[in-house]
Amino acid sequence: MLKLTPFHSLQQYLPHNLHLSLFQTCSAPQEVEQLHAFSLKTAIFNHPFVSSRLLALYSDPKINDLGYARSVFDRIQRRSLIHWNTIIKCYVENQFSHDGIVLFHELVHEYLPDNFTLPCVIKGCARLGVVQEGKQIHGLALKIGFGSDVFVQGSLVNLYSKCGEIDCARKVFDGKIDKDVVLWNSLIDGYARCGEIDIALQLFEEMPERDAFSWTVLVDGLSKCGKVESARKLFDQMPCRNLVSWNAMINGYMKSGDFDSALELFYQMPIWDLVTWNLMIAGYELNGQFMDAVKMFFMMLKLGSRPSHATLVSVLSAVSGLAVLGKGRWIHSYMEKNGFELDGILGTSLIEMYAKCGCIESALTVFRAIQKKKVGHWTAIIVGLGIHGMANHALALFLEMCKTGLKPNAIIFIGVLNACNHAGLVDDGRRYFDMMMNEYKIEPTLEHYGCLVDILCRAGHLEEAKNTIENMPVSPNKVIWMSLLGGSRNHGKIDIGEYAAQRVIEVAPETIGCYILLSNMYAASGMWEKVSRVREMMYKRGFRKDPGCSSVEHKGTLHEFIVGDISHPQTKEIYAKMSEMKEKLKCVGHVPDTTQVLLCIEGEKEKEAELENHSERLAIAFGLINVKPGIPIRIMKNLRVCNDCHSVTKLLSKIYSREIIVRDNCRFHHFKNGSCSCMDYW
Repeated sequence: MLKLTPFHSLQQYLPHNLHLSLFQTCSAPQEVEQLHAFSLKTAIFNHPFVSSRLLALYSDPKINDLGYARSVFDRIQRRSLIHWNTIIKCYVENQFSHDGIVLFHELVHEYLPDNFTLPCVIKGCARLGVVQEGKQIHGLALKIGFGSDVFVQGSLVNLYSKCGEIDCARKVFDGKIDKDVVLWNSLIDGYARCGEIDIALQLFEEMPERDAFSWTVLVDGLSKCGKVESARKLFDQMPCRNLVSWNAMINGYMKSGDFDSALELFYQMPIWDLVTWNLMIAGYELNGQFMDAVKMFFMMLKLGSRPSHATLVSVLSAVSGLAVLGKGRWIHSYMEKNGFELDGILGTSLIEMYAKCGCIESALTVFRAIQKKKVGHWTAIIVGLGIHGMANHALALFLEMCKTGLKPNAIIFIGVLNACNHAGLVDDGRRYFDMMMNEYKIEPTLEHYGCLVDILCRAGHLEEAKNTIENMPVSPNKVIWMSLLGGSRNHGKIDIGEYAAQRVIEVAPETIGCYILLSNMYAASGMWEKVSRVREMMYKRGFRKDPGCSSVEHKGTLHEFIVGDISHPQTKEIYAKMSEMKEKLKCVGHVPDTTQVLLCIEGEKEKEAELENHSERLAIAFGLINVKPGIPIRIMKNLRVCNDCHSVTKLLSKIYSREIIVRDNCRFHHFKNGSCSCMDYW
């Protein structure tokens, strides 16, 4: 530890040479803080060398303590341009560019900026994407004679390129006689960002010299334009690949959906950094490969890498997609042990994870623990409560949020309308839709109209829903027409259903769900000829219905079942349990609802057998065998729960005294003591 002698006799004089040497040689944060305290205690802080040196030390990237740097800057009585430049750069480099620009505005009232100030503040404008402010600074640079400065011009090309003002960037570039490789790279990057990849390639060919960044910019640009094969060809030609170029190529593969090639490249890399891990985990999550995302995250931890906020957001989203509560709880525990704050997007992600994994109580616990709640946190919990059928609680929280002074935005109203939808609160849905427009002056988007239409369709108000669609100020998309088709199928309105199906086919003919719903609607009405026609149409177009699939997490492993599955290691025990379930259901008077069989099967026994083998029943049997009493059986299904399985699960929850939580593709169903949280409305 650095030891200092007070030298009280020198308080009123210039610092002793011993002090100066200490200020020149110290480099560790603790030493700098000790010297800072010493300078204040001995009243030598205001000596120009001491205060300047402290500011430089705190701003140095090795220490990089913005808080102390600003504290020192504020105490300096006579600030020079060097002081201003140092603190502005510190703000910009620490991603507080807005504060840096505010300081620059104060600076110009005292000094004229120089060729150190201008590039730094222009860089801040580029990071914020504020091109108008950048243009004002450009004008100032021309006015005070720095328009031709090599560093100023380079930063301007970078600013205009990143902000999409490529013509301005080219004008500055063409006006410069001595163009270095950084300037070429900035312009090429700008053209690549704007999608002008051919011009970027042309400039690349014209470059007198190239560095690794020159190649990487093009690899990244080609990848983002969807030209992944061309990007790989260029990547393979690189004389020297850096980490950024490897990451750019992996990002290209992930965005194109080729996660196998991304993984192959990942294992060829000489070294991985945090960006690499984030690209792999986020890429898997983006492509719906949730299990691979989770595995990659745990591999990252095993190899000693520390995740960032972005890593955790991606892996929590993947956990939500799988509904693997155990993994989610472990990640939450890891976050707490490693000091991750939940005030921002991490809190939102954690609430969403617990809600989507069927544990709304934990979602509420996380929500209540967040001290500074933002609109995103309120939105997440309101949406979560909605999909769990707890509409009254969701709406109460919305009103509570409004009382705190937070102004609801367009997104939170989607959550509110969805909560009304899941509970069949038609009048409330209409009221909140009107409140959004009239009280908060929020213009409804396609998503808001979609929520309102779905509320009406689920409740059977199909004519009103149809009129709403036809009078919308925006063109309806396939989702809205599918809501009308789904409502028609549920309420047996063949004419409106056919009308909606025709609109879906016109807007998005590749929508497989449209043909399935239309076929099911005809099947439910016994119109088998029309069923055959629709299925023949699907066959000719190469469409195939996804089989029903249900999964259960148990001891960290996800167990998946499809209709009539016999592939599980416990198949014998599962089917024995299903036979037991069948007998117990008979004893309590259950009669299978064979109208739910949407296949052309003649015999009632055959129809009953088809229902008995639905995937969620296999999952329930597995849960009854393996999940300890007192712990809920949590099931995720890829399709909507049919009426018969819904009735059966209610009865089984009472027969076996078990809580069964099922997440289908619409919402959550909490089965307990013979009833369901959805109140038979889904």
